[in-house]
Amino acid sequence: MNRMVLIAIVIVAVLFIVYQLRNSSGMNQSGLKEKIDSGALVVDVRTVTEFNSGHFPNAKNIPIDEVSKRVDEFGDKNQTIILYCASGGRSGSAKSFLESIGYKQVINAGGLSNMPSP
Repeated sequence: MNRMVLIAIVIVAVLFIVYQLRNSSGMNQSGLKEKIDSGALVVDVRTVTEFNSGHFPNAKNIPIDEVSKRVDEFGDKNQTIILYCASGGRSGSAKSFLESIGYKQVINAGGLSNMPSP
């Protein structure tokens, strides 16, 4: 029984680490601020309701379910794009999609709380 519990814990830990690596840029707030100050496009992929309840200044709202339909709004594929949502899951999905169609400089900032102070 103890062996099974240990195996389950290891599996959960590995999955958590893989999820974090997939969905996080590893960039700290000062690095994000530097990118934003240099002209990065900031995109909030939360719902309109979430966005309207509070968002990062000057962020563009493109809800995750509209990303594929509004690709032209992301601009040049070499431009730096910073994505965020509530926790990093949706922005991680948007990052994967944008990279799959050729965007080169896409950063998943995680959740709104991970964004730097304006």
